[in-house]
Amino acid sequence: MSAAMVKGWCPGALRPMQSGDGLVVRVRPFGGRLDAAQISGLAHLAERHGNGLIDVTSRANLQIRGVSDSSHRLLLDGLAQLALLDPDADTESRRNILVTPFWRAGDETQALAAELEEALENTALALPTKFGFAVDDGTSRVLAGDSADVRIERDRGGDLLVRADGAKLGRSVARGEAVATALAFASWFIASGGAKDGRGRMAAYLAAGASPPEALRGAAEPAPVMAAARPGLYPQGAMVGVAFGQLPHATLNQLAGCGHALRMTPWRMVLSEGKRTMPSAAGLITEAYDPALRVIACSGAPRCREAHADTRALAAALAPNIGAAARLHVSGCAKGCAHSGAAAITLVATHAGFDLVRGGSTRDEPVLRGLNHDDIVGNPSILLGGH
Repeated sequence: MSAAMVKGWCPGALRPMQSGDGLVVRVRPFGGRLDAAQISGLAHLAERHGNGLIDVTSRANLQIRGVSDSSHRLLLDGLAQLALLDPDADTESRRNILVTPFWRAGDETQALAAELEEALENTALALPTKFGFAVDDGTSRVLAGDSADVRIERDRGGDLLVRADGAKLGRSVARGEAVATALAFASWFIASGGAKDGRGRMAAYLAAGASPPEALRGAAEPAPVMAAARPGLYPQGAMVGVAFGQLPHATLNQLAGCGHALRMTPWRMVLSEGKRTMPSAAGLITEAYDPALRVIACSGAPRCREAHADTRALAAALAPNIGAAARLHVSGCAKGCAHSGAAAITLVATHAGFDLVRGGSTRDEPVLRGLNHDDIVGNPSILLGGH
């Protein structure tokens, strides 16, 4: 199979995206989990068939960077041997599922995720590219602030519910109804016109006045939201951050050497399953309040051909100056691939310098334009309105 170069939307393994450093090949772990052999295998594939750099994305996936047209086929063969490849590109694009990393052995999370994956493989639904699902069925919800259109959760009494993103209440379901109900929400979204432009999202559709049919409405209140996860030890293992969402293959290989599986998260952190000490390796964040956790940066130039500047050098320089409650987003262009939402401070690289947006996203009107790197680093107070 030749590499299908896709631009302007989420890549996959079978449909990679062309970037400044070659093809970006996205790997979607099944059940949000990689075993030790898969971790080691991915590190080897990134070194052999890419440039050795691996992204950890806000959709709980991994991306192997710097893949060439000639090495793409070999990379796919390797992913298939690791059981990390879908049967076809359409199935791959539908299998967009976030899974809580805080599940426990014997609970229903992994079974629900596997059932949902199988159902999505067998359906013919033409879902929009970014349309996704969340399996967030713990006693507290941890994915409530992350991108998903249909959510399998629990109510305050511990029973399952299925909720359309943007709706305050969900529909109570028995265990055997959860996945079918989730797909029924997706089917209604498609049939009622929610995906007309190909980029439709559930919350925006409901906010515009759409209402699910009576059979899908419910009155179940979701469980409370858990405080944001941070690096540290949890009952399930050790949570570590990935600086700016990118790590070298050697670090991934070190994690594989620990012998523990990895659970993926949409927070640019990974949980080393069952590990009782914090791992230490290049590019990992182990301190709960490390300033780098407050900064989001895309790949930037020269790694991305759309980027106008080296975003990560600027992000690293500014991180220590960002307040504990603030969030900085440095984007190489106006697309905002690394973070689609608002941030306290957003810097957008343009051909004329950096535009500064306060309390908004890359799509909002900047308060200052044309700032250069030295001006910003030399006077970081300008970001918050200082002089």
